[in-house]
Amino acid sequence: MKLILSIDIAADIGVHLSSNVKVVQVNRDGDFDSDVSGAEVLYLSWPFLKNHILDNIFSQVPTLRWHHTTSAGVEHILTKYLDIYLERDIILTNGAGLHAIPIAEFVIAYMLSHAKHLPELHALQIQRQWKRGFNIEELTDTTLLIIGAGGIGQEIAARAKAFGIKVLGSRRHPQPAANFDLVVGASEWRHLLPKADYVVIATPLTPETKGLIDEAALRLLSPNAYLINIARGAIIDENALVKALRERWFAGAALDTTTIEPLPADSPLWSLDNVFLTPHCTAHSPKLNQRSVKLFIDNLTRFQVRLPLQNVVNKQAGY
Repeated sequence: MKLILSIDIAADIGVHLSSNVKVVQVNRDGDFDSDVSGAEVLYLSWPFLKNHILDNIFSQVPTLRWHHTTSAGVEHILTKYLDIYLERDIILTNGAGLHAIPIAEFVIAYMLSHAKHLPELHALQIQRQWKRGFNIEELTDTTLLIIGAGGIGQEIAARAKAFGIKVLGSRRHPQPAANFDLVVGASEWRHLLPKADYVVIATPLTPETKGLIDEAALRLLSPNAYLINIARGAIIDENALVKALRERWFAGAALDTTTIEPLPADSPLWSLDNVFLTPHCTAHSPKLNQRSVKLFIDNLTRFQVRLPLQNVVNKQAGY
């Protein structure tokens, strides 16, 4: 069997492979270090998921049967290459679940930062000012709505419950889930918006969810609501969001992702005092690599003996 691995992960994967598995490394220019003919498996880390690299692979490797990506979202792959995956019947698996713990911890951090006024308190420390009187809140007895009650949403819910938060959720195929007080269908979440103190966007970006959080949805948020996006920037209508934040329709937002990344220097989001921006970093963790390797090696074993793979993407649905 022959695998194509991006050069940054080849060493970590290679130590787990048997002698009958041949590795071909691909660099950032899309060049291979040896003969790539007959390769069946592709595994690229996030920095290598570039069009010029995938173009080269698809043009030279018609034998590809399975592609694994560490990312949970796959819209950056399927937007351009869906026809190839369908026509060649290439299995696509993703890193769903690998990032859930660090992202969930970040969500709680955003919520605590907002409730406890941590940015303002830190600014006072820098200014050497001793000031009290902030309207510091508790998370207990607040309501959290998680739009996208999948793996990441469930990790968020587990941590929220420990704070005594009422947790609501939505997903395409609703069913009861641990730590959720209510899970509704994908068309029912809007009527929950006015009830939520915190709204977290954790749904994949698909044609159906692009622009999902539009002006109408933002107007439904209560004045004290806090919006958190740890999914994809394009799920929110960014022009409507800027308008809503400027006019203070709701309390504010924590955004780990924006429509264009890196966020352009002239974006008004930089200067809004009710926005907490982070550079798409909530999934970062020193434990991510070991989780990624474990998942891939387990799936490789399954692939070799023709067992169903974990984390298979529904290519038509986009996640």
